Amino acid sequence: MRRAGAFLLGLLFMASFPVAMPALADTPLDLRGRMEQGGLVVGQAAPGAKATLDGMALDVDEAGTFAFGFDRDHGAQAKLNVTYADGSTVERLLAVKAREWQIQRVEGVPQKFVSPPPEAMAQIARSTALKDEARKTRAAGTDFTGEFIWPATGPISGVFGSQRYYNGEPRRPHYGVDVAAPTGTPIRAPAAGIVTLASEEMYFEGGLIFLDHGQGVTSLMMHMSRIDVKAGQRVAQGDVLGAVGGTGRATGPHLHWGLYWRGAWLDPQLLVGPMEEAIAASGGN
Repeated sequence: MRRAGAFLLGLLFMASFPVAMPALADTPLDLRGRMEQGGLVVGQAAPGAKATLDGMALDVDEAGTFAFGFDRDHGAQAKLNVTYADGSTVERLLAVKAREWQIQRVEGVPQKFVSPPPEAMAQIARSTALKDEARKTRAAGTDFTGEFIWPATGPISGVFGSQRYYNGEPRRPHYGVDVAAPTGTPIRAPAAGIVTLASEEMYFEGGLIFLDHGQGVTSLMMHMSRIDVKAGQRVAQGDVLGAVGGTGRATGPHLHWGLYWRGAWLDPQLLVGPMEEAIAASGGN
């Protein structure tokens, strides 16, 4: 009798505390992408699922599709939690591969773009405000799930993550990939999305476009000589956004293609094939 009483008392004690429901054996969770610094990952769970990365709630659409990425300086691990509509959960501890970064020295930059004079502060403040406002909202949709294409082709003159020195002075790392091309070369959308910013008056970036591919996965096109789209416009992959230029902090005409997700800078080159293949497919143009 004492054993039976103790057993019942134990059951009552356990019932008074919430118990996390374990994930079912067939609970779907697929992750596709690069688990490394600068990498973009696409997740697929079940409809109705919710997810967090290191405690931050992710955008998950009705079909269970979501995205996340790892900044250039992300640590060695990240924790992904997915909760399904039935209350079951999955926890994944993700190993984030570290990368080695190059050092790039750029000479001949106009000094006003290295150490801006006082009279440039107002324009820099306006540029920053425009970018901050554009980042406040994230476009719906999941255009980031498809394959990306190079927005322009040509020699790669700068890579993601490299430590930059302008005229011998250290500045922040290079958050994108540079493609050298003549002024006027068309810049095409690497994937479909919504234009959230289009301005020709940015101080450092010159002509600048933000193209949100969904859930905040956003391409940035900089130094443009011409912009052919407007904020709020939806574009398809391959549509012309404008043209290559050398505006802003640039020593010559080129396209700077950047990519970010909710404040994390990602490497767009990880999303496309080798440049040589893109040039061959375009017939060398």
